[in-house]
Amino acid sequence: MKRDYYETLGVQKGADPDAVKKAFRKLAMECHPDRHPGDKTAEQRFKELNEAYDVLKDDQKRAAYDRFGHAAFENGGRGGGAQGFAAGGFDFTDIFDEMFGEFMGGGRRGQAARGRGADLRYNMEISLEEAFHGKQATIRVPTSVACESCNGSGGEKGAQPITCPACHGYGKVRATQGFFTIERTCAACHGAGKVIEKACKTCKGAGRTAREKMLQVAIPAGVEDGTRIRLASEGEAGMNGGPAGDLYIFISLSAHRLFLREGAAVHCRVPITMAVAALGGQIEIPTIDGGKAKVSVPAGTQSGQQIRLKGKGMSVLRSPARGDMFVEIAVETPANLTKKQRELLEQFDAESQANAKTSPESEGFFARVKEFFDSGRG
Repeated sequence: MKRDYYETLGVQKGADPDAVKKAFRKLAMECHPDRHPGDKTAEQRFKELNEAYDVLKDDQKRAAYDRFGHAAFENGGRGGGAQGFAAGGFDFTDIFDEMFGEFMGGGRRGQAARGRGADLRYNMEISLEEAFHGKQATIRVPTSVACESCNGSGGEKGAQPITCPACHGYGKVRATQGFFTIERTCAACHGAGKVIEKACKTCKGAGRTAREKMLQVAIPAGVEDGTRIRLASEGEAGMNGGPAGDLYIFISLSAHRLFLREGAAVHCRVPITMAVAALGGQIEIPTIDGGKAKVSVPAGTQSGQQIRLKGKGMSVLRSPARGDMFVEIAVETPANLTKKQRELLEQFDAESQANAKTSPESEGFFARVKEFFDSGRG
């Protein structure tokens, strides 16, 4: 059973967008795959966080989730492949026609045999680099296509359907019982108004056959997780020559080892040595476009500080602009010290205690602690 999205991010249902964003960034940084190499649990947790944030950051998606829960997005899973939108055999077009057909032109005469093909869904996972650059992808979609033997007519050798002799093309038959006249769907043509005299042997009168299609899909640069791309008339072929449905490509982004995307911004956590943080220096880091960037680290930099690289973030969809990159500094505490290193650090610590300006934040905190205890509230 899927976990509640609010519970996943650790926020209340009424949390404002800033609180949701803050919770996501904190948790995503904690379980980012780069910090837990080889940990499948952390990788799965990271994907769950991205899925929850993708819904809760969007007002429309969030409203749908608040009302219907996970069922609002269950038209197909995240795995690859094509699936029909008419889940459980439901076709909302059919329901609409049945309810309002009599008021919109005298029923569904002639429509059943030439019904529109179903829309299909194809789930595609791409990398963050592919989302940045865009790509041309070739996909295989299992679907139904117009029968070549009958050219979609459903009749042998392309013969076209004839007017149903039972209902004379109306699609319904009437029977009088006392004072009442009852109208039913014609059993001979199933409401189509037309019948096939001799069905095509290849498609058995359906006008379509199962086949796998290969399609070229252009993924634009800057595409975001959850983006939907529509390919008109590339869905299932219609029954007996009816119009084809559409194919919808749903994009999802795989987790990246170094970068975390947030809209057009790219975040990267960079560990540096204590010496570089204290003395300052330059570091070289990769960028999402495949290049490198030199980052100047100011002397006295603390863990959690961010350095902004303007124009080094993601591509923006249908725009020449780019977002920014944010480098989050993580100061690494030295481990496995040699005897000489320990002696130098002890000497440094001794001198630091004589100079409160060396570590002003810790000095200030412990000064407040001392005042707290001296006041008798300890």
